[in-house]
Amino acid sequence: MTHPEAVFPANRHALYEQHGYSAAIRTGDLLFVSGQVGSREDGSPEPDFADQVRRAFANLEATLAAAGCSLDDLVDVTTFHTDPENQFGTIMEVKNEIFPAAPYPNWTAVGVTWLAGFDFEIKVIARVPARG
Repeated sequence: MTHPEAVFPANRHALYEQHGYSAAIRTGDLLFVSGQVGSREDGSPEPDFADQVRRAFANLEATLAAAGCSLDDLVDVTTFHTDPENQFGTIMEVKNEIFPAAPYPNWTAVGVTWLAGFDFEIKVIARVPARG
């Protein structure tokens, strides 16, 4: 039986300690990544919205890398938005920078009213590549 293993990026930021959660949990060949926000290393939000979205993706990529994964290994993507109608254009710009060509990952976007001071959050499930 495979036991879940906590995964943290090399530059583990303060939010994990402050709120008592793991960046990701690996179990077997699946990686379940906690919601990643556009936080700086000290846990504070990036003030500019587009930069906050970019930083959320950078934090996601660091967490994926710590488990030997990349954006190419994504199986499921869910994003949370505090003002989807007004943020959509900016989010699509950043999304197109990160995923410039098909095949695109599957994606579910959810409008929410609160993200602890942030305006964008991304959580994913990834398949961990076989080690060899």
